Amino acid sequence: MKVLVACEYSGRVRDAFKARGHDAWSCDLLPTDVEGQHIQGSVLDVLDQGWDLMIAHPPCTHLAVSGARWFKDKKQEQHEALCFVSALLNAPIDKIALENPISVISTKIRKPTQIIQPWQFGHGETKATCLWLKNLPKLKPTNIVEGREARVHKMAPSADRWKLRSLTFTGIAKAMAEQWG
Repeated sequence: MKVLVACEYSGRVRDAFKARGHDAWSCDLLPTDVEGQHIQGSVLDVLDQGWDLMIAHPPCTHLAVSGARWFKDKKQEQHEALCFVSALLNAPIDKIALENPISVISTKIRKPTQIIQPWQFGHGETKATCLWLKNLPKLKPTNIVEGREARVHKMAPSADRWKLRSLTFTGIAKAMAEQWG
């Protein structure tokens, strides 16, 4: 299967699909963090290249309700972010999963198909993650664990905090590859 992982620089989801024998590519404006098949540039430029599956992780900066207190000051940015999400959801790809935290996508576009947590996939943490699915089944939990802590939410300020907070948990990436690949 030809898999596009949109807005991913870490390679975690890409590599989970690659490990299962798929032709998986990540695409992001940033270079990839690890060696692998990566397209550096706008994902909008490659949506029509015959992908069977796309898993998209659009930036949540102007979408996540955790930043709602700033929404009034960034209406244009939020509008552009929602247009980008719409373009991803309406891409000419048969199977699509779009991932984002609790956000305005739910009220401005549509409710998510599913909300998952890292603790359902082997990570003792909380981070509600919404999935908007097209022609894909809901993800089934693979390893429910205790010790549920909001580690990502409590992460100390740093120059790369935004990047660390956006990483896909490896257990979720593996479940995506196993269940959708």
